[in-house]
Amino acid sequence: MDLVKEARAGSEAAFLRLFDEHHLPLFRFAYRLTGSTPDAEDVVQECFLELLRPGCSYDSERTSIRTYLFGIVRNQCLKRWRKDALATDDGPETRHERSPESDVLRAEMEEIIFRAVRELPETQREVLILAHYEQMPLAEIAGVLEIEVAAVKSRLQRARAQLKETLAAYAPGAGRKQ
Repeated sequence: MDLVKEARAGSEAAFLRLFDEHHLPLFRFAYRLTGSTPDAEDVVQECFLELLRPGCSYDSERTSIRTYLFGIVRNQCLKRWRKDALATDDGPETRHERSPESDVLRAEMEEIIFRAVRELPETQREVLILAHYEQMPLAEIAGVLEIEVAAVKSRLQRARAQLKETLAAYAPGAGRKQ
């Protein structure tokens, strides 16, 4: 049973099953790349519309549907970055916390990490998000980004090193002399 073919043929059930299986990780990936809930929602919507278009290049013999969909999300985000290259980055949407001090501190740290990840070069940021947040295997990341596994490893190592350096100031005891 090929859900993509069924969905293209008009099966609402097949489309809903594809959507239910893939929309959440695709949304998380899009959100982490764009930093915007509305943009991430638009990207995921465009991803599924692309899958249903008659000229869609998806071939189940060449790649998995998951890899293909993550590739579409990545490409849609790249288009948005190019389009909005002159816009400023305001960070994630304002969060409304109804919690004690520990939740506030955690939210602040999440913001710091979010900004540190956003400051990474685009190639490193993509690999880091797919590896750590989406827990995608290196070979699958290579397929999504259309690069060699060795390049994925190298970019991931550089991203981790840059994050470690950027976030070192926030580590416990960072301001103390030894």
